[in-house]
Amino acid sequence: MGTTFLRTSDLAKELGVHVNTIRLYEASGFLAPIPRGTNGYRQYSALHLEQARLTWLALRWPYVGDKHQLIMLVKNAANGDLGMAMEFAYQYLAQVRVERTYAESALEFLERWAAGRTMDASPHPMHIRQAALHLNVSVDMLRNWERNGLLTVPRDPTNHYRLYGGTEFGRLRVIRMLVKCGFSLMAILRMLHQFDSGNTKSLRESLSIPPEENADKVIVAAADHWLASLLELEQRAQEMIGQIGHMIELFPAG
Repeated sequence: MGTTFLRTSDLAKELGVHVNTIRLYEASGFLAPIPRGTNGYRQYSALHLEQARLTWLALRWPYVGDKHQLIMLVKNAANGDLGMAMEFAYQYLAQVRVERTYAESALEFLERWAAGRTMDASPHPMHIRQAALHLNVSVDMLRNWERNGLLTVPRDPTNHYRLYGGTEFGRLRVIRMLVKCGFSLMAILRMLHQFDSGNTKSLRESLSIPPEENADKVIVAAADHWLASLLELEQRAQEMIGQIGHMIELFPAG
């Protein structure tokens, strides 16, 4: 009895993707070479299906850091080096966990600021260039945050230049830390609106949009619920490790 091969449509159906996605995986070197039958049709095997499953897990947006690391993971798996693929997967898991720690720390920083408001006892107000130097950010970044409504900066009544004092610096430190940790400006703005309204009890939760608010209304970027996204990415990294382990068991070397 001859070997039963899988078709492109079989892989696409199994993963819930378009057939062109499977062809893209092949063209990108994410699958082992695929033999052709006498009729010219691709002859996918169970190995190709598992490689495609790993690719779908690894390269689906969003992801943390440089996508090149994930590409190397799936390419090593396609080339039969599952040990190296596993190593890349654990490196990625560690990276996701570091990002999650940063995000958690930023939220603790936010809560400390909300409890005390002022973090900088600046001896004197600073103009925008001095403020940018003080915070180690660019002038354009400060202007962009103000333009997006994240803060209002008082003006010098004599020349109308912006004047940044302790209150502004405390707020800017929170904004800078949240931005660095991956939260979107929209999420930060939503949180600051809540803070300015006097509600400081659930600022952490306000950085994430509840699912019922965006269902069938708006498409929300991952950065609008970044901490939840990091939890999902950690779970996906664990699934990648499990998938590689599964492939090692199914297709032992030698």
